[in-house]
Amino acid sequence: MDPNTVVYANNLDYLRDMPDAIVDLIYIDPPFNTGKTQSRESLKTVHDEESGDRIGFQGRRYRTERIGTSEYEDSFDDYLSFLEPRLIEAHRVLKPNGSFFLHIDYREVHYCKVLLDEIFGRDSFINEIVWAYDYGARSKSRWSAKHDNILWYVKDPSSFTFNYDEMDRIPYMAPGLVGKEKAARGKTPTDVWWHTIVATNGKEKTGYPTQKPLGILERIVRVHSSPGDLILDFFAGSGTTGEAAAKHDRRFILVDNSAEAIRIMARRLTPYSPQFNGCESIIPAA
Repeated sequence: MDPNTVVYANNLDYLRDMPDAIVDLIYIDPPFNTGKTQSRESLKTVHDEESGDRIGFQGRRYRTERIGTSEYEDSFDDYLSFLEPRLIEAHRVLKPNGSFFLHIDYREVHYCKVLLDEIFGRDSFINEIVWAYDYGARSKSRWSAKHDNILWYVKDPSSFTFNYDEMDRIPYMAPGLVGKEKAARGKTPTDVWWHTIVATNGKEKTGYPTQKPLGILERIVRVHSSPGDLILDFFAGSGTTGEAAAKHDRRFILVDNSAEAIRIMARRLTPYSPQFNGCESIIPAA
């Protein structure tokens, strides 16, 4: 099992073939069971002064061309039955001092918490992290949902990696109350993480539906693992976990059963792991 691996496979089949206790950190962002089709349209712009439909830098006109759409069905008749065998295998392949993170939203988080308590043990639950963001439409019939939930469990609550000094610092909301020195240093985050989503037209965007921000994964990787550690994401999607791992000298295994996800990951990770160069061309069409 080579490090820095991208695997096109059913994640449950792959997990069952993995040896016991070899992974230092697991992060997964499974489908949220929203009951909807998750999709993301990819576009590109071409310089066209005559028929361009948008204006860019220095008044130049550009024409928008549609490249394609990535999508998947996010609906399960029995969501917990889908997750449970995968969570059991995750617990098995995790090292004794390893950590497990499940990224989910308000629809299923309470049920997942109960299921993880059974698999890991209630004493192994350390934190519920709330990722809060402020973007998108507002509801007129209820409080608008603008957060995700990340559940953190450990294999052994008496021994796990937590690199406090690797935390990124964030600004004080009222810097005038803490003095110049503290304000300049910033404060450590709490269990509520304010972080914008991936910008629609930003450099980070891959075009994959439900892509999560690199900043969220970098925080998890830096604090909950050490250089050289092995990180596993078996709902790898756009490969954000792999990029966070590579940037901070960790090894990674990424698993997904979407051909489009594999192609995106291969392109994204080639600057960090040249062996992926050209790999997207050998993945069969979905």
